[in-house]
Amino acid sequence: MVKLLETIRIESFDGQELAVHRLGAGRPVLLLHGLFSDARTNWIRFGHAERIADAGFEAIMPDLRAHGASAAPHQPEAYPHDVLVRDSEAVTRTLGLGEFDLVGFSLGARTAVRCVLAGLRPRRLVLAGMGLEGLAGWDRRAAFFIDAIDRFGEIKHGDPAFLAASFMKTMKVDRVAARLLLQSVDDTDAADLAGVTMPTLVVCGDKDRDNGSPEALVRSLPDARLRAVPGTHMSSVAEAALGEAIVEFLVA
Repeated sequence: MVKLLETIRIESFDGQELAVHRLGAGRPVLLLHGLFSDARTNWIRFGHAERIADAGFEAIMPDLRAHGASAAPHQPEAYPHDVLVRDSEAVTRTLGLGEFDLVGFSLGARTAVRCVLAGLRPRRLVLAGMGLEGLAGWDRRAAFFIDAIDRFGEIKHGDPAFLAASFMKTMKVDRVAARLLLQSVDDTDAADLAGVTMPTLVVCGDKDRDNGSPEALVRSLPDARLRAVPGTHMSSVAEAALGEAIVEFLVA
């Protein structure tokens, strides 16, 4: 089957433009990428979107606000609390998504959980690169990345923030917008995870504990299973096993 990647632009709740990439046909799968990344890097480059499309789904992949080809405003008022949740709601509303699945990696996984708690009801949920502490301890993670932004020009090899700064440089991240976005993400209390009732896959690199314990996250969710794939937080994205695990869960 010939599959064509299509990119459209939609307006979010506040008029800011979001770039949304689409591949395939079938039941929609909304895929939310990680911090400082974009849809092409997280989902398209390493074949995950194509695997999902080959399995009979439509991969719908927005560039998050302040990322990729989406708007990156520099006004603080453009980043209210849970702005990424409101953007995700705008995507589902504008595209008329009825029954759909929801997949997120790292910041995207954190956003996916917040979306469910805000009322979105995907058929199935995939949380990749995420552990319990990454949901409930966001302030510490955000502070790490804000520090990397603030010290961007002076970070040297060996500094704990070196990889984050290098990735920002590679991705040409708008650091002003990214800093504002980081301050808009809300914590999720572990007790609130009882409200995430749909079948959920937690998939994580076997050397990835950047966002805490995936095992603890599985135990905190009503209907979750764990799948390990090779790699660290960064390298697991490049593994075919990540896309294969997502597809296997979605088609079950």
